[in-house]
Amino acid sequence: MEKAIKIILALMLFACLLDMPYGYYQLVRFTAMGVFGYLALISFARQERTAGYVYIMLALLFQPFFKIALGREIWNVVDVVVGVGLVATLFIKQRQSPT
Repeated sequence: MEKAIKIILALMLFACLLDMPYGYYQLVRFTAMGVFGYLALISFARQERTAGYVYIMLALLFQPFFKIALGREIWNVVDVVVGVGLVATLFIKQRQSPT
């Protein structure tokens, strides 16, 4: 299920490059905040602290309550970088901790 969530969010972020109604961007912000919070919880449960902190930072970046005004061009870059990063995490094999 984690993979599906990452793919759906990545597609939503890529769709932000299109000329969408303002409500869509709000939906993406709420969705991204929730998904990144969920991914942070999963990462910390797996003892993947670095990934957990990255997801927390992304949740804070996308949170819709105190908007960070970066301008459309910069947000487009952020959306693409984060979307590609989400897809990349599907292919990067996680290091196994020695037991």
